[in-house]
Amino acid sequence: MTLTTATLDERVAADPARFRVLTGDRPTGPLHLGHYLGTLANRVRLQAAGVEVFIVIADYQVITDRDAAGDVRGNVRELLLDYLAAGIDPRTATIFTHSAVPALNQLLLPFLSLVSVAELQRNPTVKAETAATGGRALSGLLLTYPVHQAADILFCGANLVPVGRDQLPHVETTRLIARRFNERYGPVFTEPEALLSAVPLLLGTDGAKMSKSAGNAIALRAGEDETARLIRSAKTDADRHITYDPIARPGVANLLSTGAACLGRSPGSLAAEIGDGGAAALKRVVTDAVNDTLRPLRERRQRLAGADDHLREVLRAGNARAEEIAESTLRTVREAMGMSY
Repeated sequence: MTLTTATLDERVAADPARFRVLTGDRPTGPLHLGHYLGTLANRVRLQAAGVEVFIVIADYQVITDRDAAGDVRGNVRELLLDYLAAGIDPRTATIFTHSAVPALNQLLLPFLSLVSVAELQRNPTVKAETAATGGRALSGLLLTYPVHQAADILFCGANLVPVGRDQLPHVETTRLIARRFNERYGPVFTEPEALLSAVPLLLGTDGAKMSKSAGNAIALRAGEDETARLIRSAKTDADRHITYDPIARPGVANLLSTGAACLGRSPGSLAAEIGDGGAAALKRVVTDAVNDTLRPLRERRQRLAGADDHLREVLRAGNARAEEIAESTLRTVREAMGMSY
């Protein structure tokens, strides 16, 4: 089942304690504006409403599609800084890493028995990554990536998973695994619901998909001058009159969507306000909107950057709580399967 933000808000207002959210990121590089508008801000909003939030820093998933993990330790620290700077409160949220929760990863074994190789190969993410390898052999970890995500969600009893539309098949795989386990061994897992973001997919400044590694995204840790430079370099067109037309004018539409998301407005109304101001005026408006939105986050991030002891304690406490929950879930799974000795 898929929820929208509007539908969820009514249910959260009525009973926030009934929801537990699982979300997360791979530590492969700095989080950017797309992450903040698409997921981070929503995590903070849900937490403030009383929803329990679990955030996985998916360090094991770094090696699904690459030979070397890179600076995982440094990237984990940067992710943690972004989370806390964005407003995630570690006193109620649980932030943890894959590698520190062995019981979670052990759930892969029974879960893998519930899906076929053909079903995994049909997963859109697996298919896309396979195509991107250019004939290189597909790793077993990448093939089982959707099952690992199912373990992330089900180990903590998450019943709500914020995703983009391209990630819906992963939630469906999780629901399938939960359903098949319950049918085979008895009722243990709740089938989670997907929560679609209300923010449209934002492209990078070059018109391609926004990416940590492509150099086309505004990192949350970037300064205001760098942000202005990146927005000035964004692709537009020669038509001076600004209109919102994603098909005919994708570059202009993307800037309008970015500015509108920061300002809490519609892209069409922002376009009407700029009118004949041209691309230069559009970029000035978007630059101001982005910098105004990210300024408090960046200031908090700078204050936290030197608090290494605090960062280590946040992750230690999150890992400990996640492992405690995962151990309990694993015991329940073993008992249901008749493997509790």
